[in-house]
Amino acid sequence: MNRRRICVVTGTRAEYGLLRWVMQDIRNDPELELQIVATGAHLSPEFGLTYKAIEEDGFSINDRIEMLLSSDTYVGMSKSTGLGMIGFSDAYTRLKPDLVVVLGDRFEILAAATVAMLQRVPLAHIAGGEVTEGAIDESIRHAVTKMASFHFTAAEPYRERVIRMGEEPSRVVNSGATGLDSLRRLPLISKTELEAALDFQFKEPMLLVTYHPATLGKLAPGDALQELLRALEGFPEGSVLFTLPNADPGGRLLAKMITAYAAERPRRVRVVTSLGQLNYLSAMSACDAVVGNSSSGIIEAPSLGKPTVNIGPRQQGRLRAASIVDCDEEEKAIAAALERALSQEFRALAAQTPSLYGDGDASAKIVACLKNADLTSPKRFYDPPIVTGA
Repeated sequence: MNRRRICVVTGTRAEYGLLRWVMQDIRNDPELELQIVATGAHLSPEFGLTYKAIEEDGFSINDRIEMLLSSDTYVGMSKSTGLGMIGFSDAYTRLKPDLVVVLGDRFEILAAATVAMLQRVPLAHIAGGEVTEGAIDESIRHAVTKMASFHFTAAEPYRERVIRMGEEPSRVVNSGATGLDSLRRLPLISKTELEAALDFQFKEPMLLVTYHPATLGKLAPGDALQELLRALEGFPEGSVLFTLPNADPGGRLLAKMITAYAAERPRRVRVVTSLGQLNYLSAMSACDAVVGNSSSGIIEAPSLGKPTVNIGPRQQGRLRAASIVDCDEEEKAIAAALERALSQEFRALAAQTPSLYGDGDASAKIVACLKNADLTSPKRFYDPPIVTGA
């Protein structure tokens, strides 16, 4: 029997966390062959060499594509994308996948998707149809949608948007968000175990902070982060656990600023380059509020009943649960949002907030579709019926 070869591409720690169970379900299916290509920040010492986390979970990496320049600029990002296309051209030629799977909206994924399209390898895209107006990822996400033949969205409004973009309804599935699968399938560790693992004692309020550059934001990334750091000074009795930003333009500057901030406050601030999926979700479960502009504060935190303070425009446009407090990139606005999120009334509200992104079985739905997808029929543009008034 010829097994269907499914190649999963991953470029960052967060993205791997969202793909992990898809990868595992592919590997566990006797009719499928899992191929893994690691690229981008996974291969960078600066970002924690997170490809090791993939291997520690028992996966074998079939190819590694070096593409990330040591640069903090848009020029560096565009050149890295070009290097990635060269690498993916060789990787797909060698691996001969029947289907390539990508998730999200980063420049590494743009390279992987473009080459798959040009080499006529069918492409499946997870997490299309979303809107994030404050990041350049917004345009990349929709571009990848138009290159892909199969689509798996995190919510029904996103499925409808992908169809309006001209994708055939039969090829667009509302699977729910893959990030919620870990909350069902990964046993989280306790707060005490996490403190021991990090050698850091948490005090109330415990804040889990992840702040990435808002690549289309009004403020320069460093200026915006400085507003957040000033706001955190209003909560000196608590503790702050930072995870460092990703490999976007401005990310290295933010990492230096966060590291310097923590070094001056070692008793209450801890920085970890990459917590890993288990520790990150366990920290989210243990914290009093999630702070920053990461998608995890929008998608995963509500499912754990945790308040989120979402800062600035980076996640603008995503579906919002009632447990999310949005605020501007300004010290007083952030401090006020933190006060609200940490109030007893708001914590009670957050604890009862339902998920807008499915129930944690996205990976099984996705793999079942990948297994049975018709890879021979060409992609066609779909024109939704025009409804005219009476």
